[in-house]
Amino acid sequence: MRLNSKKIFICIPTYNEKENIKKLVKKIFNLTPQLSAGENLKLVIIDDNSPDGTGKIADELAKKYSIKVIHRKRKLGLGSAYIAGFKYALEKEADFIFEMDADFSHNPEDIPRFLEEAKKGYDLVLGSRKIKYGKIKNWNFWRHFCSNGAMFFSYLILGLKTKDITTGFRCYKNKVFKKIDLDNIKSNGYAFQEEMIYLCEKKNFSIKEIPITFIDRKLGKSKLSYKDIIEFFIKIIKLKLH
Repeated sequence: MRLNSKKIFICIPTYNEKENIKKLVKKIFNLTPQLSAGENLKLVIIDDNSPDGTGKIADELAKKYSIKVIHRKRKLGLGSAYIAGFKYALEKEADFIFEMDADFSHNPEDIPRFLEEAKKGYDLVLGSRKIKYGKIKNWNFWRHFCSNGAMFFSYLILGLKTKDITTGFRCYKNKVFKKIDLDNIKSNGYAFQEEMIYLCEKKNFSIKEIPITFIDRKLGKSKLSYKDIIEFFIKIIKLKLH
């Protein structure tokens, strides 16, 4: 039996993130002194065979830090990457499971704020760009237009209450995955985020949005594609029909 111990897992998908991964890992583990007694932090890096060698760098980092590296043979999509990470975390009896980007779009120093809210009893804590004090930096008009249009469409069709349904900075309690079967989630791109929100609301999990500043990629190139945008809209319609 684990006496008052809490396992915190942070799942980070990677594809060509060699410019970021070392700095990110260091920043995350520098937060360890801020954790409460008995809390243990572990990273799960899911690499889709990055041509730039991100996977090898992650393996080297795993020799120094508490990191599990999951190597996949090819680029299989954001949704399936998170599912692979979540399943590993659940196998290891994680109490809190985070998801976040590898490119510093999300500030690692916000992690303690997520944990604080999760400990208050919320089942899902979201880093929101769409509530008061939430911000987005370095987006052009097109990105804002696509984001706002997608969210409006989601609210209109699905009646979602959550303000930021596409945010990729989240903290789940393990109880969420006792009612949501990861094997039944079919979204394989950015629509994965939307589907998880839909399922959490449908199953009446408590959701807390906290403001974050989202800074679009400092290094490398954005991975959002037209295919992702199309999949997003198709997924909304499928969720409504089902």
